[in-house]
Amino acid sequence: MTRQFERGGAVLSRRHFLISIGAASMTVAFGGLRGEAFSATVAPAAEGDYRPNAWVAIDTDGAVRIISPASEMGQGIMTTLPLIIAEEMDANWDKVRVVQAPSDADKYGNPGFYGVQLTGGSESTRGYYQMLRLVGAQTRMVILVGAADMLRVPVRELTTDLGKVVHQSSGRVLDYGEVAAAGRLPDPLPQATEADLKSTDKWRYIGRREIQRVDVPPKVNGTAIYGMDVQLPSMLYGAVLRAQVQGERPQSIEDAEAKAVRGILHIVPLSYGVGIIGETVEATLRARELLQVTWSASSGVRNYTSDRLLEEYRAAARDLGRAGVAAHSEGDAANAIGGAARVIQADYMSDHVAHAAMEPMNATALVHGDTIELWAPTQGPTGTQAFAAEVVGTTPDKVKVNTTLLGGGFGRKAEADFIVDAVSLAKVVEGRPVKVIWSREDDIRHDKFRPLEAQHIQVGLDAEGNIVGWRHRIAADSIFARTMPDLFKEQHGHDDVVTEGARFNYAVPAHRIDYIRQDNGLDVGFWFAVGVGYTRFAVECMIDEVAAAKGANPLQLRLELLRDQPRARKVIETVARMAEWDRRRDGRALGLAYSDAFGTHCAQIAEVSLDRETGEIRVHKVWCAVDPGVAIQPVHIEAMIIVGITNGTSQALFERIDIANGEVQEANFDTYRVIRMSEAPQIEVAVVPTPGSPVGGMGQVGLPPIGPAIANAVARLTGGVRLRHYPFLPDRVKAALEA
Repeated sequence: MTRQFERGGAVLSRRHFLISIGAASMTVAFGGLRGEAFSATVAPAAEGDYRPNAWVAIDTDGAVRIISPASEMGQGIMTTLPLIIAEEMDANWDKVRVVQAPSDADKYGNPGFYGVQLTGGSESTRGYYQMLRLVGAQTRMVILVGAADMLRVPVRELTTDLGKVVHQSSGRVLDYGEVAAAGRLPDPLPQATEADLKSTDKWRYIGRREIQRVDVPPKVNGTAIYGMDVQLPSMLYGAVLRAQVQGERPQSIEDAEAKAVRGILHIVPLSYGVGIIGETVEATLRARELLQVTWSASSGVRNYTSDRLLEEYRAAARDLGRAGVAAHSEGDAANAIGGAARVIQADYMSDHVAHAAMEPMNATALVHGDTIELWAPTQGPTGTQAFAAEVVGTTPDKVKVNTTLLGGGFGRKAEADFIVDAVSLAKVVEGRPVKVIWSREDDIRHDKFRPLEAQHIQVGLDAEGNIVGWRHRIAADSIFARTMPDLFKEQHGHDDVVTEGARFNYAVPAHRIDYIRQDNGLDVGFWFAVGVGYTRFAVECMIDEVAAAKGANPLQLRLELLRDQPRARKVIETVARMAEWDRRRDGRALGLAYSDAFGTHCAQIAEVSLDRETGEIRVHKVWCAVDPGVAIQPVHIEAMIIVGITNGTSQALFERIDIANGEVQEANFDTYRVIRMSEAPQIEVAVVPTPGSPVGGMGQVGLPPIGPAIANAVARLTGGVRLRHYPFLPDRVKAALEA
């Protein structure tokens, strides 16, 4: 999701900030910091400390506290975003303490994400980057003005250097802590523009490999606080029994045995299930097992059988007479393909997959009248406020969200169902906090899965084998229809997160993308790389199919189609050198894929082998070259790519949710297969930034290319056998070999 949110109309004061985006520059002025934040590292600055703006507080000892506005779920964002501020304000990083932002979208909302506090879509760095640079520059200006007043010299005579203000001609130096102790804040506050930002050659921190993540030490020593770790005085525990089929409600509840369990305090009928409140986790789970519930049987999801529906989706995508919503249209693809000398077409499909984050869903809620306080591993504090307020019948401003560390998120923790559980039960025992913890079985069976989808691609070639037209049809349910209905309506029924990634930067004269919505009642949601994960599978496999049809090297074909894309060519040429693309391997083959999703160029080559008897694919090694534009933290970029490749390999080879008559067949890792450590490939990453380019996203960049790279390697290894259905299960591979 990359639509820009523009916020305007705010009044400039010390309590607020105003962002204005003009044609020539961005100007920012900031107000004071108020409220407290729940932090995995350190408590926020106390009242009275020096606060140049809503993002920075400086202690009299020189310690600098910087707000991190995004949720930390292992992607390193708790370091990346504060580092941007520290760079521009010339802070001494050794004295920086990072503070998790409180729930306050007016101050800490992402300009690139509708102005709300929401972490996802590889949008955190892209959305906040320019604004936080200006925050840092403005902080430095405030410090300089205060120091100039203390030293009785013009501001222009002062410079900053690692947490100090220097007056070169006299040799006098003030530590930032000394400026903070004086407490002089200029009124009005100075404003920062792009002209006040550092040139890249002056960067101390950005691009340096030595910068370590601030969240790692507390994770290693055990002091880090995840949602599961929250402990509060007089805390109770909660569990919720849900129906096997989504949308069904309890009609009758026999709870005598459940109530008899020692430590059980309340059995709570809910519109969507039955809640249990008790003194221990064990008691609530035992009571849940003893509940006897008759469920309604009217949910339309009872007709949901994924295998059958996938074939229906495939038929819908192939039916060119069935109109879709145009996601992209350039030239006349239908006519170009109709007049082509040759047409290549193929179907690509993907099953549902679960998030299966290491930390299952959980939240702790405390209700006092019309006020609510939450402690939760949430990706979306703003949405959490809204849903919690709705449960109690209050307003979002009366909901305080303390965002903890997340043990994985992948889009799942942007949802609010686990939040609703905690608030619904806490409302019953007003004044006592209730922690709800989902079991792994709850987590998988009641997930918001990646959409089931089928794609049909037609490519027209002229007599010389050149592409003249490309038509891409995507049949899938909508995520936005449920999560952002107003936006879905505004876009006339198009869901751009479901079709994201189908639009590419290959030089194709006519290109059409259509979205054919399928609606069978099941809630689907955001999953790691969402649409890009499967649309790039189809696109990159089709590029290889075109190369095979015209007898071209798939690497050379990509370079030809990207002739006007120097950054794209750079990553492809780099990864080809890394993997020695032209060297033959005995019993193994290489496959290539490329993606420019999330504003970052990424090319990968996978080396695979295949056991033809069992149909099992083994990925031995993956090489990756990635250009994020600005490489803020190169070491962490490498780590994120490794995460994406590992997860992408897992979903390409193993992960699958099967739904029969509305009931999810998988429940835990014994039935929901994920990659094992012994199956993970060796991974080699080269970060090749392009100075002066816009900063790209990174959290999900590593996933999209790996699946098609594996499929393309199998095709080269087998003389053209194409795998077109995620995941590449052994039986599917054997069927393709025998076809």
